[in-house]
Amino acid sequence: MGNETNCVYIMSTFDNKVLYTGVTNDLLRRVAEHRQGTGSTFTSIFKVYKLVYFECGGDIMSAINREKQIKARSRAYKDKLIKSINSEMKDLAEDWY
Repeated sequence: MGNETNCVYIMSTFDNKVLYTGVTNDLLRRVAEHRQGTGSTFTSIFKVYKLVYFECGGDIMSAINREKQIKARSRAYKDKLIKSINSEMKDLAEDWY
């Protein structure tokens, strides 16, 4: 995975109760920021540190539009989307660092 790729991603708490959807042009850096507690106030308060879903490619406006689309959908939709690539909701970035 390159550092300059536009990505939409979903992070979760370790018990999968809380989800956070975001967009970035550097997924490796952004996941590291979330894990260090500097990613966003929301993720640091709720300890949303586990990467459970991401899709990369396209221009930044497409990524932002996709993020908005995902955020507007129900929790059931997000769970189904995550499980389409990550059926056990494991941390996809577990061995990145």
